[in-house]
Amino acid sequence: MLTNRSRLHVILTKFVDWIRTDAGREETIRTQADEIRSRVKGQATKDGLTIASMPWGGSFVKRTGLRRHMQGKTPIEGQDVDLHFVVNPATKADQDLVGLLTRFDRYLEASYPETERELSKSSVRLKYVGTKLSYDVVPLLATNDDRRQILIRANGERRETSIQDHADFVKRRTKASQLQEGRVQFNEMVRLFKWWREVKCQGDTSLYNTLLIDLLCAHAFDRCGVDITYPATLAKWFGVLANLVGARVPVYFQDYQKWSGPPSFRPWSVVDPVNPENNVAGRLNDLDVGTLAAWLEEGRDALLRAVSADIDGDEGDAIAALVPVFGRHIVNNP
Repeated sequence: MLTNRSRLHVILTKFVDWIRTDAGREETIRTQADEIRSRVKGQATKDGLTIASMPWGGSFVKRTGLRRHMQGKTPIEGQDVDLHFVVNPATKADQDLVGLLTRFDRYLEASYPETERELSKSSVRLKYVGTKLSYDVVPLLATNDDRRQILIRANGERRETSIQDHADFVKRRTKASQLQEGRVQFNEMVRLFKWWREVKCQGDTSLYNTLLIDLLCAHAFDRCGVDITYPATLAKWFGVLANLVGARVPVYFQDYQKWSGPPSFRPWSVVDPVNPENNVAGRLNDLDVGTLAAWLEEGRDALLRAVSADIDGDEGDAIAALVPVFGRHIVNNP
């Protein structure tokens, strides 16, 4: 049995601290974010666009963000912060995503003419190069409920969501994990799985998106909780998820609605807890699901080898077993 004095646990604890966002930056981020919101809302008002609300959400609020990301096999430092602007549309043009992105890009240019910007399919990124912080300005459409928004996709799809409920979904499990013995917390486990995904995807994580990782981790936590050490928790979670994905077992939650039976999306169901019509695994074909299952099985086997080696006192083999899971930086990180 591993204890919190386990060498492998100590190594993984340091690794978590290496990938996690810097708590010392939080005040700076909130100050900069409030300034961006104020300036952009002011520009929108001048332009005749009504901003109904600006709810906090994303990994910054969930405390699941990474301070660095994999670019190929190289870790690049940089933290992304989502800023949501919920628009109350007065015209059809106010509902067009491309048009909204163009307008928000113009608002940012007027507010921050010296700061680099980058447009994506769903946001405008303001890049504070000196601080290695980026703010993703994301437009959404308002509904009659302040806690519900309409997410607009580049392909024209409209999907109801709740920025606040998604954040609460994660924060509730983090709080529950804090009541269990040991250092391991739910949000830190999400960080580890997000890093694992970046290593496996080598930079392009769009197919296995962040919401999918959040939900898989939530399922594992609901099944297993957290152990007192990272290695033991990782071994359990990889094992549970490898079996689940391999067998195409549906993933769904009772947080915001009750289910009379499992959903039937194909080839696999991972249901958005705030919108039961949204299958988060809907973009995955059977081969994609099989790839994810294989990665999870590899992770399970690697963690079992690492734990066994650690118990036997073989630190070299224990660490080596983790390299295929978390990359070579599990061995040498600054």
